[in-house]
Amino acid sequence: MQRQVASLTRKTLRASSKLVKAAAFKRVSVSKQSTVSSGSKALTLRKPSVAKPSAMRGGMAMGPAGPKRYYVHRPAGKAAARKLSLVVMLHGCAQDAHSFAASTRMNGLAAAAGFVVVYPEQDRLANVQACWNWFDTRSGRAQLEAAGILAVVDQVCATYPIDAAHIVVAGMSAGAGTAALLALHYPDRFAAVVMHSGVGPGLAHSSATALAAMRGHSTSAGTALPGATKNSRLPALLVIQGNKDRVVAPVNGGLAAQRWAATLQAKLGAPRVVRRGARYPATLTDWKLGRRVVATWVQVAGLGHAWSGGSAAQSYSDPKGPDATRMVLAFAQRAFAQCDSDVAASMPGA
Repeated sequence: MQRQVASLTRKTLRASSKLVKAAAFKRVSVSKQSTVSSGSKALTLRKPSVAKPSAMRGGMAMGPAGPKRYYVHRPAGKAAARKLSLVVMLHGCAQDAHSFAASTRMNGLAAAAGFVVVYPEQDRLANVQACWNWFDTRSGRAQLEAAGILAVVDQVCATYPIDAAHIVVAGMSAGAGTAALLALHYPDRFAAVVMHSGVGPGLAHSSATALAAMRGHSTSAGTALPGATKNSRLPALLVIQGNKDRVVAPVNGGLAAQRWAATLQAKLGAPRVVRRGARYPATLTDWKLGRRVVATWVQVAGLGHAWSGGSAAQSYSDPKGPDATRMVLAFAQRAFAQCDSDVAASMPGA
């Protein structure tokens, strides 16, 4: 996202394929993360930073654009008869399923709390920096990728005892933009969506407009989400954004939450500041419809383009921030409880 985007020519694609083949023999970390592919510019590589594989099982789901690889972590010792919640985690650029799992430490929380985690993984032939193409809605590529991720969710739900009403999707950077797009297009499939350091839907439709949106200069912001109305049953949205982010302009965090809430005509609440120990302080702002939280914006003071509270051993991860992984779970649990309450209220005789 930090580099200017060059047009993708056939020559660039051939060079990208060579880079992918060369990198296939070892896992490396890229020194600068981008949410948009850098086109013909060469990647600057660090010393290999190998994330220790966690206890995850790989799989492949067939989507409309072809196969999509994913990795699943299921907590040990859970009875098959019990329905489990599912957290869908979408990595950022220059990451993969294993490095994102190591950065967020979501699997450790899943083992303790008893839920399933799935990490869909972007193919470097689809984007040389392993970015999800969240911005490419004009060509339809972004929508196809979202449909492919949904195919992963469907396959995981068919394989494991998942509670279909207890699914949340969360993403970092490019993964955040794709998570929001996924929730917008398939709102009935998710109880909550979490965007960490990303750009909201409808603010870009090509690589060029993505750069403007990432810098906070989108010309298509508007006050509502594309294709949604006040009667849409959008999942609850949590936005986490650092105010020192030099990749995605901090204004994007508030804009994403505001547009989500404005679409549903939710009411803005008073902001509150939270700080735990020596971690960065965070300002939380809610939008509500009655008692229901429609959107929450968490602005973390001092946080750059990194997963808040993540592992110090990983790139794009800052252990000094409040624990975003626990925020995802806490927000999801509240959304699940609201969904359960809505179901109970709709039952005959309720």
